[in-house]
This record gives sequence, structure tokens and C-alpha cells, in this order.
Amino acid sequence: MKTLTCTTPGQLSYGESPKPELKKGHAIIRIRRIGICGTDLHAFEGTQPFFSYPRVLGHELSGELVEADGAPEFEAGEAVTCIPYFNCGQCIACRTGKPNCCTNIAVCGVHTDGGMVEYLQVPSASLLHGNGLSFDALALVEPLAIGAHGVRRANVQPGEFVAVIGAGPIGLGILEFARIAGAQVIAVDINEGRLDFCKNKLNIAHTVNASKENVAEALKQITNGDFPTVVIDATGSQRAINEGFHYLAHGGRYVLVGLQRGELIVSHPEFHKRESTLMSSRNATRQDFEHVMQAMKSGAVDPTNYITHRVNFDEVKAHFASWINPANGVIKAMINF
Repeated sequence: MKTLTCTTPGQLSYGESPKPELKKGHAIIRIRRIGICGTDLHAFEGTQPFFSYPRVLGHELSGELVEADGAPEFEAGEAVTCIPYFNCGQCIACRTGKPNCCTNIAVCGVHTDGGMVEYLQVPSASLLHGNGLSFDALALVEPLAIGAHGVRRANVQPGEFVAVIGAGPIGLGILEFARIAGAQVIAVDINEGRLDFCKNKLNIAHTVNASKENVAEALKQITNGDFPTVVIDATGSQRAINEGFHYLAHGGRYVLVGLQRGELIVSHPEFHKRESTLMSSRNATRQDFEHVMQAMKSGAVDPTNYITHRVNFDEVKAHFASWINPANGVIKAMINF
């Protein structure tokens, strides 16, 4: 089968490898779509934590189930996606209902080879039925689930102000699910095109351009002087994360979805005086995946909004580097097999 491997930062290589043979407790998916996410782009740049080379990228995927062991409710030929965070099932996190942060986690396309292949073998326990969703929609469930999980971590309540810092693909999912939760949502970014997308495609009422406005003053005005009770960072930028502490209402919750490589350095007085709650949000759970799929089925989320670029598998190497450039306006690049 054909494969595409990131051999070193900045280098992709097509190759051939044997089609996988079914293992006990596993399933084989014929890949139909792969979405490109920030993890893939950061791996290509050489800035992704928890990463080693060479690696087959890709974990936003959908396809047809070829065969499976230990998945009696699934049928060969049906459309599926999977939860690409393969957990051990035995550690403290798994035992307490948090397999998304398993101590032995193996993320598809990060710790193990991913979906930029014709056929991919995954644990049968990770499978999700397509439930009538298109291959495009199924490949978008995972990034949206990360956003849904961040919103659930924040325990967003109807009517409260939620500021989302960073309107990249993950931030857009956070914005959508905060809106679905009933919040008054504020998008903060430095890219006017992304902010226009928030207003025109996602119906986000409040946007702040951090390159042109004083963010703290804008948030103060929008919230009638209170500031947002929830701030969620989706940038992974240390500077943006540090600034976010100044945007939070007293007694508020701050959730870090974005991940930066270095130390987390905060102003202790700014954090302490607010009696703030600080949380990280990693990956997502089956509950989040199912929430996203239901939102797609009901029409609350339109997955077609997100796909701005599309190429065939044999064209990926030629286009991949261009997807990093903000000037190209990429929200989600989708690969067809």
C-alpha cells in the first residue's frame, strides 16, 4: 500500500509498505479522508512536542471498515471513524474515566504511525459508527471533539461570557461548542480573515482583533466591565497564554487547550487575586466525539464550513508546506483517497 511519511522536519516522502494483517482486538480501515491539523503542521515544522521521526502523520480520519476482531456490532463496508488516542485501560487516568490523558497514551500520527496510508489498523475499541455522516464530516469529528472537550472542561454555562483566544481550527471548534452551550462567545485573534469566518460562518457575535485593539479594554466593554468568566486558550503561544490571565473575570476559569513547548510562566499576583481556576484540556473522550456527531446530525454544526482546501493523496507532498502560510487562508485542508 502507498504511504506518506514525514522523515525529518520539512521533508515528506512517499513509499510502499505491506498492507496490515489483522491482529486480535484490532480493526483495519480503508482510509477515505484525512484532515490536516495543527499537530501535523507543527510536526512538519519541527515544533511539535511529544514527537519523533520518521512518522506517518494523520489522525483526523474516516474510511470504510475492511475487517475487525472484537467489534461484533460493526460490519465490513460501513463508514467509520475512530478515536485516535489509544489508551492502556489500566492506569489511574483510564480507571477514573479519563482515557484521553492515559499515562501510556499512544496518539495515532504522533506516537504511532497515522492515517496517511491506504489501510490503517486501529484498536477495535476505538471505532465509531458513521451514523449516516459523510466521509468529510467523519474526518472532522476529532478536531471538533477537542473543542467540545475544552468547553466541557470549562463547564460553560448558558449566558456567561466565554473568550476564546485563537481562531485556528481548534479554536473554531471551541467557539462553536461554547455557542451551542449557550454562552456569549468572544473570538480573539490577530487574523482578520479568521475573525470574519467566525462572524459570517459560525455566527459569533463578538470578535476582537488583538493586533489592532486593546484586548483587555475590548473584553471589558463587551462584558459590561465584568470580563469573561471563562477564557480558553487555543493558540499554544506563551505570550498569548500569559496575556490571557489579564482577561479573566475574578473567580473565573482558564482552560489551556493550546500547547506550547516551554515552561508555563504566569503572573502569580494576577492569577492569585482572582482566585482563578486553571485547567489543561487534552484530547477528547468518547462522550465528546458522540456530542460532536449529534451536533452534526442535528445541523447545529455544519462541517462543510471548515473545508477550505482539498487535494488527492498523491498531491499532498506538493501542497503541504503551503498550508502553513496564513496568507493562504487555510481553515481545514482535506485529503481524498
